[in-house]
Amino acid sequence: MAGIRLAEQDIHVGPSDYVPWQKDNKVCFIRVEGRLFGGVPMNIELRLSVEDSPNSAGIVIDAVRCCKLALDRGISGVLSGPAAFFTKHPPVQLNDDEAYRLTEAFIEGAHDESSTEGFKRLHSNKAP
Repeated sequence: MAGIRLAEQDIHVGPSDYVPWQKDNKVCFIRVEGRLFGGVPMNIELRLSVEDSPNSAGIVIDAVRCCKLALDRGISGVLSGPAAFFTKHPPVQLNDDEAYRLTEAFIEGAHDESSTEGFKRLHSNKAP
């Protein structure tokens, strides 16, 4: 999550639907424009093509491991850190650093996430 939102005309996210002819392959095009030292313009264009299923498997395995830890510890309900770290649409969207910190704390056995801003937002139903 960026600290400042880009203007709508500066953002384009294309279709994220299933494209039958691509099968399990996902393609991403990224263009970044900016200015270097002295205001010199620069741009970077990137094409990323990956096989989706193997890419997602590790995330699913780690999410299931966190669910198993919760079951073993008698914890139920939303696991705010792991949900934000592993899923695209968690109950509360957190920045990557906070989601990672919460997930690592959960894995290490921390039960009190109430000191984190994300957990407070989750339980107060306020958007970030």
